Amino acid sequence: MYAVTFSRPGDPGVLDWTPSDPGTPGPGDVVIDVAAAGINNADLLQRGGRYPVPAGASPILGLEVAGVIAWVGDDVTGWAVGDRVCALLAGGGYAEQAVVSADLLLPVPDGVSLVDAAALPEAVCTVYSNLAMTARLRGGQTLLVHGGGSGIGTMAIQWATAVGASVIVTAGGPAKLDRCLELGAEVAVNYRTDDFVAKTTAATGGRGADVILDIVGPDYLTRNLDALAPDGHLVVIGSTGGDAPRLDLGALMAKRATISATTLRARPHAQKAAIVAEVRAQVWPLIASGRVRPVVDSVFPMDEAARGHELLAAGGAFGKVLLTPPA
Repeated sequence: MYAVTFSRPGDPGVLDWTPSDPGTPGPGDVVIDVAAAGINNADLLQRGGRYPVPAGASPILGLEVAGVIAWVGDDVTGWAVGDRVCALLAGGGYAEQAVVSADLLLPVPDGVSLVDAAALPEAVCTVYSNLAMTARLRGGQTLLVHGGGSGIGTMAIQWATAVGASVIVTAGGPAKLDRCLELGAEVAVNYRTDDFVAKTTAATGGRGADVILDIVGPDYLTRNLDALAPDGHLVVIGSTGGDAPRLDLGALMAKRATISATTLRARPHAQKAAIVAEVRAQVWPLIASGRVRPVVDSVFPMDEAARGHELLAAGGAFGKVLLTPPA
């Protein structure tokens, strides 16, 4: 098969479409003929040499795919050759075929195209595991989402709105802010010109956000704590660098607040399988009903993966950027 590979870390120009080995599937695995793969920030970091590949994972980029099952291992039940699926991967998605454990599979939801389904696994599993399973966001609470125009952000807005939470987002520029409002956000803050702490405080009558989903990291830590409500929860799922500030433990304790910091890719397999099962039970019905949908900005052929990486790195995308095998 062919896959997107790189022989040395570097800029998007190091990516190449070359013959590759998809790996040997085991009895609990399936092989997917890939229709599309999602691009994630972890891929950009790995390409640049800043994200070590977890032990046992494919070195090929790509943490989520959609396609059709081409082969099923002897121990696999509930799935068959020809099934339309999407899947969460630890690597290997930018390829004509991907090997994945059967317990990380999800059926393509009704009403979602096979290509668009590739936008779902990583975003939905990240959002649900952090907001529902960890932060326990529920109806009537307020969620502040940083990076509302990202793949994670667009999914967080829709899911939180669907469960009855109020959503405040930050994004850069009027066009992205307007689209976040169309997805269900109630307040949209331009982080380039406005103070999200003041806007959040005003929108909540002085209380603050019950949950904050943050992809920025150190630069926002102090202000996130200022914007957090009493008994609130800050979820950090990314970092754009910067010097780590001193955490004001007094302020944290005064608010009885909690902070969690997670990644999805490096979680133990059993944890990821449990997340996928919860997502199928709790979120897939929302997607099938149309209340939550994949938001896709652009689709590039895999032999032009560099263009997709450049678009995502430049911050110009709204929603997910996908790759499809070239014709």
